[in-house]
Amino acid sequence: MKVTTDACLFGAWCADEIQKAKIQNLNLLDIGTGTGLLSLMVAQKNKIQIDAIEIDEEAAAQAGQNISSSPWTENIKIFNQDILTFNSNHKYEAVISNPPFYENELASGQVKKDLAHHSLQLSLVQLFSVIKNNLADEGRFFLLLPFKRENEIEDLLNKHQFYIHKKILVQQSTSHQPFRVMLSGSDQQSEIFTTTISIKDEKQQYTQEFTALLEAYYLYL
Repeated sequence: MKVTTDACLFGAWCADEIQKAKIQNLNLLDIGTGTGLLSLMVAQKNKIQIDAIEIDEEAAAQAGQNISSSPWTENIKIFNQDILTFNSNHKYEAVISNPPFYENELASGQVKKDLAHHSLQLSLVQLFSVIKNNLADEGRFFLLLPFKRENEIEDLLNKHQFYIHKKILVQQSTSHQPFRVMLSGSDQQSEIFTTTISIKDEKQQYTQEFTALLEAYYLYL
């Protein structure tokens, strides 16, 4: 599974937000961990115990290899399991997810690729139910989702009695329209902070906002 720039941005943002919220020495659930990217990025900046769930056997094995090669092997545990059947004996103070984006859209026909990109095993309705069932009271969720589904996503959050605290619109460049939205929230009502981050500027160089978040992870920054 390829590591995408928007996923890296999301991982860096999650790590920063969790650090600011002082969610330390507690539990985090990573839904659909893939290569383990998000868990590793969060663990780099936070002392937190992470349960990372991945349904694909090969992806889970790759995540396990990546984590075993890192300094955070004691902080991250991989579960090769369907999140819909996953049971934990505790709630989580934070939940992060970069879930499959596409529903009712043309799939590639490649099973593993379609599982990663299409909601064949986990729809957004199911995702929010899973978050509701696993998030501790006043816990925080962090999601990376397609901007074009923003209205649908906000309706689902309302139905599950969740409130958005921060909404970050992500543009590929300053001349593009948003293509992703990063959300954080909880079951506690809050004033919504909204802003936009562009990955590149008009000269196709990384913006200051992007660089500030990613310089701890991208060696060439």
